Amino acid sequence: MPVFLDASDQNFEESFVKILDAKREDSPDVDYVVSEIIADVRARGDAALFELTKKFDRLTLTTETLQISKDEMAEHILKVPDEERTALELAAQRIRSYHERQLPENAMWREPNGAELGWRWTPVSQAGLYVPGGLASYPSSVLMNAIPAKVAGVGRLVVTFPTPDGVINPLVLLAAQISGVNEIYRIGGAQAVAALAYGTESIAPVDKITGPGNAFVAAAKRRVFGKVGIDMIAGPSEILVIADGDNNPDWIALDLLSQAEHDESAQSLLITTDAAFANAVATAVDGRLKTLQRKAIAGASWRDFGAIITVASLDIAAELANRIAPEHLELCVADPKALSKKIHHAGAIFLGAWTPEAIGDYVGGPNHVLPTARSARFSSGLSVLDFMKRTTLASMSAEALRDIGPAAATLAKSESLEAHGLSITARLDKLNQR
Repeated sequence: MPVFLDASDQNFEESFVKILDAKREDSPDVDYVVSEIIADVRARGDAALFELTKKFDRLTLTTETLQISKDEMAEHILKVPDEERTALELAAQRIRSYHERQLPENAMWREPNGAELGWRWTPVSQAGLYVPGGLASYPSSVLMNAIPAKVAGVGRLVVTFPTPDGVINPLVLLAAQISGVNEIYRIGGAQAVAALAYGTESIAPVDKITGPGNAFVAAAKRRVFGKVGIDMIAGPSEILVIADGDNNPDWIALDLLSQAEHDESAQSLLITTDAAFANAVATAVDGRLKTLQRKAIAGASWRDFGAIITVASLDIAAELANRIAPEHLELCVADPKALSKKIHHAGAIFLGAWTPEAIGDYVGGPNHVLPTARSARFSSGLSVLDFMKRTTLASMSAEALRDIGPAAATLAKSESLEAHGLSITARLDKLNQR
C-alpha cells in the first residue's frame, strides 16, 4: 500500500519530508569499477571495447563489426511493421516541429557611443547519444535526443547501442535513421561513454554526451564531464498528479502506474482535494496491478514509494508541488492553466484530464528527457539549446573606449591586475594624443 497523508494532520510535515528525502536512486558503489573501465578504454582503445563487450554483452566484436553498417541497418529496418513505422514517423515529425521553435536568434546592436555588442549561437560539432539496450531499449528516447541535436545543427551524431547476445531492436535503428544519426556502434556501459569522450582507433571523440543509462553509465558520465559536456544525471522516473474529484479514478490510476512500471524505484504521487476520490484511485490502482504486464515492477514502486496526499485546496497542492519539483506533473483540475501559473518547479506540465503524461513520452512534441530527483528546481528538460553554445560579441569604437575605458582601468587597479589596466590606458593615451 502507498503512504496516505492528510496535509491538515499535525505530523504531516515530518511525513512529507520523508517522501522528499526518500533515497530512490540505484546507486551501488560502482565508481571504482567505472574509473577502471574508463582508464582501460583510454589505454587500449578498441581492444578494451571488444573485451568488455564480450564480457558484459556476450558478443564478439571486431574492427569490422563494431559499427552497424548501412546495409545491416536497412535489413533490420525492413522488419519494422508498417503501423509502428507510421507511429514513429508521426512522433518524429511532431518532436522536430516543436524543437524547431526553440532555435534561438543571434543578436547585435550598436550603442550611442559606437560600441557594438551581441551574441551568436552555434551548435556543438559532434554529439554522442547513449541508447540503452535490452529491455530498456526505447526508440522514443532516440528521437527525443537525436532530433534536437540535428535541429541545433550538430554535424556528426553518434549513437552507442549495446546489443546483448547480438539482439537488435529494429525500431531503434529506424528511429536513428529518421533522426539523421550518422554512426551507430554496438557497445554499451561505461566503456561506451569512455569511447565517446576520449575516442578509440575506430570511434572519434565527441563534444557532448546525452542519453539515459544505468548506474554505470551515470557514473561514467559524471567522470567524463569536463572533458565533454553531458545532459544530466537522471534518476528513476517520477510523476505527480494533482486531481480534483471530477476525474475518472481509473484514468488517474493508470497515469500513476505509467511511471511506476518503469522501475521499482520510480515514484508516483497523487495530491487531491477529495478524500473519497483518493480512496477510489487507490482501489483502481490495486485492480490494475492484478493484470498489468509489469505488475511486479509497478507494484514494488507503488508499495515502496507511492503516496496519496489529501489537501484542503488547490493552492496548498501547488505549494506542495513546488517543493516536490516533479519530473512530470499532471494537472487534472477544472482550470489547469490557472493552476499551472502557480507552479514554478516542474520538468513538464500536462494540462487537463485529456493530457496523460504518456502522450508526452511519445508524440506530444516536448522533450521527455527531464530533470528528476527535485532537480527541476534548477534545471530544465533536454532542448535544442543543450546542443548549442552562445558566444558573446563585442566591438569598441574609439569613442566607446574613451567613454567606458577609464572605469575598466579603475576596476583593474582595484584588483591589482596591472597589465589589465595598462592594456586599456595605453589605448586611451593614444586617443588623448589626438
